[in-house]
Amino acid sequence: MTDTTLYGFDGSTYVRTLRCVLARKGIAYDQVPVNVLAGETRQPEHLARHPFGKVPVLDIDGMRLRETDAIVRYLEARTPEPAMFPADARARAKADESAALINSYGYGAIIGFVAYHLFPDLVGGKDEAARKASIEAAETMAKLVIENKGDAPFIGGGDAPGYADYLLGPLVAYATMTEDGPALLSVDGMQSWWDRLSADETFAATAPDLG
Repeated sequence: MTDTTLYGFDGSTYVRTLRCVLARKGIAYDQVPVNVLAGETRQPEHLARHPFGKVPVLDIDGMRLRETDAIVRYLEARTPEPAMFPADARARAKADESAALINSYGYGAIIGFVAYHLFPDLVGGKDEAARKASIEAAETMAKLVIENKGDAPFIGGGDAPGYADYLLGPLVAYATMTEDGPALLSVDGMQSWWDRLSADETFAATAPDLG
């Protein structure tokens, strides 16, 4: 047992993001699975942790933190190395913008067309117009984050994956399980970024077991 507990199941993209960051920073933790797809986030026990029924939730250092962005920024301040954000102010601004683009526009867009193929019942059936709109929004988001990346190997702005990479990577992993994945990876620069991230040991080790 440790004093740090992560609530959330491995199939959640945001939980995978946090697992990547915790692993990179060498922070030991226990995990309590809370399955979104099984409705466990809406049960009273979890609503007491997160009244909006979301994961992840992290208990650490005697406090409870909700929402991935807040958790990761606390972990960065608490355990600065290895850094999840660039030290250079301009590079960090671009990495922060990319993270915001992924959270605000990329998540909904990618999950939109992923759900169309893998979980249609969760989105009220197969809406072809919504699928096409999701693909277009995902491609627009991808173009922006690749532009922000510039010459850096990773979207997080460094030579190793950062927060933005670990945000986008779990989403792209699901996208590649569908016939629309190639459209997203066809955005200039996306395939080479995906190849580099896929080779990252931490990211590979956190892949959920969907069997």
